[in-house]
Parts: sequence; structure tokens; C-alpha cells
Amino acid sequence: MILVTGGAGYIGSHMVKLLLKHKFKVVVLDDLSTGNRKAVPDDVPFIMGDLKHASQVKQVFQEYPISAVMHFAAKCYVGESVEQPSKYYNNNLLGLINLLDVMVESNVYKVIFSSSCAVYGVPAQHFIKEDTTQRPISAYGRTKLFCEEIIKDYSIAYGLNYIFLRYFNVAGADTDGELGEDHQPETHLIPNILKHLQGQTQQFNIYGVDYPTPDGTCIRDYIHVTDLVNGHLTALSMLLNDKVKNDEFNLGRGAGYSIKEILHTCEQITNKQANIHIDKRRPGDPAKLIANAYKAENVLKWKASLDLEDMIRTAWKWFTTHPNGY
Repeated sequence: MILVTGGAGYIGSHMVKLLLKHKFKVVVLDDLSTGNRKAVPDDVPFIMGDLKHASQVKQVFQEYPISAVMHFAAKCYVGESVEQPSKYYNNNLLGLINLLDVMVESNVYKVIFSSSCAVYGVPAQHFIKEDTTQRPISAYGRTKLFCEEIIKDYSIAYGLNYIFLRYFNVAGADTDGELGEDHQPETHLIPNILKHLQGQTQQFNIYGVDYPTPDGTCIRDYIHVTDLVNGHLTALSMLLNDKVKNDEFNLGRGAGYSIKEILHTCEQITNKQANIHIDKRRPGDPAKLIANAYKAENVLKWKASLDLEDMIRTAWKWFTTHPNGY
């Protein structure tokens, strides 16, 4: 049985659906602070619990025969982490330590850790490899980096086996239209564009059009959530079969899209026109960040297959059928 922490969240719920499709038994632990109970099938064991409370974590391991953990649960708003670092260190670090302690106590030694490109900060090079220097610039990014280091220490001391998956910008929705992105507040680019095109906001802000890129706006690596969870499934299978362990991988397309390119594609797919407001650059926004995903392609035999249009079409399908979220 696979424990999915944060399994009621955007990425976690897509992961649960894929695991079930591949005949894994799943149990979900989520505090529903940002997730939604409706995102988890009724027949999947669901525990509303907080990783910061070790007794609640122990209860899960006592009740279910867990063989591996996929750890998605974390506070993940970069801006908020700068304003409220205590919230992020308490939740992301204490929660992880409690989880790892109970895993070791319960003789469960395999974990897939949902990490982030935020561990790299603002690197000197545009194409980011796994060995790129890690200099996170937010409390969120530092918690992800510290979590990786903590897991490494548990691996050395207790024999824990891990795979870190660092991903960049996740977009899109379940191709069946059952699951989607329902954040409060919403900070991601594509959902905010689509919500604007639905009429939920009066204008859409572009922060900076003077970057050294072809159209002057920032370029980022976007990956469809379906590709992302497929990468997690591949990693889990290899970890369970002892084919890969104690390693880290970037999951991305290896190519970038600019903000204007994303905006125009959203307009084309929805057949709606955005009311655009040009604002000044935001501090710390690099011109271009793209994942070098060669290692994942070579070792995990995984490669992203869905493109920007797929991301926007599936997201738009979700937003039009779920205008108020779940």
C-alpha cells in the first residue's frame, strides 16, 4: 500500500488517480488546508491528519500495511513563505521529520519526495541540471532543500531509500476532466489567465516586458500535471524494485514558454481576448529558467509528452465545468 501525503491537493490527487489506475492500493493523509476531500475517491482510505502531530502519523502506519510513501504535503506559496517563514519551517520541516521518524519506526524505508526547482534559486545558467548550485531565495525553497538534506541524513543513518523529484511549473488538468487546479488563493499563471478570461478579474497583469527574451517576457519550463505524475509513477516503480535509489531528478520539458506565448495560446483556445496591464518587473524574477531533464530521460526512461496546448485545453475544460472549483 502506498501512502500519499497531500493526496487531496492538486498534484497529489492526480497521483492517487494514476496509482489506482495501475492497481496500487492507496491511503491518503491530508489536513485539507489547501486540498479538497472531493478530489479523493470515496473508496480510497482517507485520513484527515496533520503531519506536525506525530501521533496522527503513527495511527496511519498502525492501521495500514504501508510499503512506500509519496510525500507531496507541504506549504508551497513562495511569497507567503517570505512573509511567514515560521509557518513554512514548522509545517514543511517538522512534518517531514515526524513522517520519517514514524517510517523508520515502522520499517518503511522507501520515499518519493516532491521537491522543487525553488532549491536552485536564481542560477547563473538558464538550463538547470541536478548538480546546479542550490541557492534558494525563499523560505519555501530553503525548506525543500533542507528536507532533501534531512532525508539524506536518514538514509545514511537508518537505511532509508529515496528519490527526489524537482519540478518547475506544473499546469493542466486531468484529461478526463475529473480533477483540476483549485487553489485559494490562486498564484499560478495559467489558472489566473483562464480565470481572467472567464470574467473573474478585470485585467491580467504582466510583470515586465523588457527581459532579454524574444518577446520581452519571462520564459519558464511548464510541464503537464499528467506527465508529472507519470514521472512519479516511474520513479516509484524503480524504487520499489531497487532499480534506482538515493538519487534526484529534474522533471520538465526541457523547453520554455514565455508569458506572452502562454497568454496568446489561452486567448486562442478560449476564443476570448484578455485585458492586459503591463507592470514593472518583480524582484528576483530571472529572464529564463528551463529544466535540463536529460537525466530523467536517460535513467528513469521518462519524458514529458504533452505540450502547452494540452495544458491549456485540459485546464480550460476543468475551469468551464468547475467554475467554482470542487
